Amino acid sequence: MSSILDQIKIKNQYLVSILSIGSVASLCLFTRDYLDYKIVGYILLVVVSVLSMFLAILPLLLSAVLSALTLNFFFIQPYYTFHISDAEDSLLLVLFFIIALVNAVLTNKIRRAEKILQVKEVRVNTMKLYNALLDSLSHELRTPISTIMGAIDTIQSKSVHISEENKENLYTEIEKASLRLNHQVENLLNMSRLESGVIQAKMDWCDLEELVYNVLDHLKDDLQFHKVVVKTDENLPLFKLDYGLMQQIIFNLVFNAAQYTPKGAKIEIKVSYNADVDFEYNPHKLAPCVITITDDGIGFPENEIDKVFDKFYRLQNSKTGGTGLGLSIVKGFVEAQHGKVILQNREDGGSVFTLSFQTLTMNTKEISNE
Repeated sequence: MSSILDQIKIKNQYLVSILSIGSVASLCLFTRDYLDYKIVGYILLVVVSVLSMFLAILPLLLSAVLSALTLNFFFIQPYYTFHISDAEDSLLLVLFFIIALVNAVLTNKIRRAEKILQVKEVRVNTMKLYNALLDSLSHELRTPISTIMGAIDTIQSKSVHISEENKENLYTEIEKASLRLNHQVENLLNMSRLESGVIQAKMDWCDLEELVYNVLDHLKDDLQFHKVVVKTDENLPLFKLDYGLMQQIIFNLVFNAAQYTPKGAKIEIKVSYNADVDFEYNPHKLAPCVITITDDGIGFPENEIDKVFDKFYRLQNSKTGGTGLGLSIVKGFVEAQHGKVILQNREDGGSVFTLSFQTLTMNTKEISNE
């Protein structure tokens, strides 16, 4: 299939080559009595030079040959014949053809060299990203693994007496490290699923308030030095969303806020919806669901906000670890549910992530009736 497309492209280039030389020669033909054939030669040379910027080598050679033949046949006396009576004109025509040919070939080589350079730059940038990911992963995975192994060695050591209280502390450290390790592995698996296109949202009724508190319970150790506030609209209905994806979205955003804000910072999670939707004209009962996660940290550099959801993105000069996959996964999971995510800096400091979904809703009373 690709070879057929390539052939079509080449055929189009041959057509462009013929039409370009033909149309320019036709225009010059009307002014043949006023223009010296040498000027026409310069014009055709310019046309070949322009074509050399985007045509392949063979269509380009065709344009060089056509321009020389056209100049000879229509503009060098005697007209309408390839015979040239003047030796000087013959020499000029040969020089014209050589210049057009050399110009075409050299320009084409320059274009190919630029493409090769671009490919090399892409490869270098890809390798830089790859190395950055490996460096980040090696740190993010080594730290919890080292913690787990160190704690286990201490517990199993027969030469050291460990009190029950210290054992409990070591078990807690193992649990924290395991959760951190699991979080990084989950992010890697989720990014792999997103890139392979196998993510399919399994929509079901979700209690978002319950979901938020479940996420906060999983992050209680990371949030122990932060002030967390949860706000929800009164009589919040159930929303038809993918519970697993939503849990990962909220987890990544809150975890990100905890990692990049100082101790004592406030993190606010708000779930709201438009209760004024006229369902008489909205038979599918679609209502806007909006989730905002706000913090009063330092925010993001304005010139980097558009890059925040890029894969491997991390704040410059950040001392906090991370693979730079969390926010990219958030964007992918939100879009998998046909939603939108926006990041904005707050005027008084900090940032706010806004998630919006146009989704089905159901009042909890409807469940009891069913």
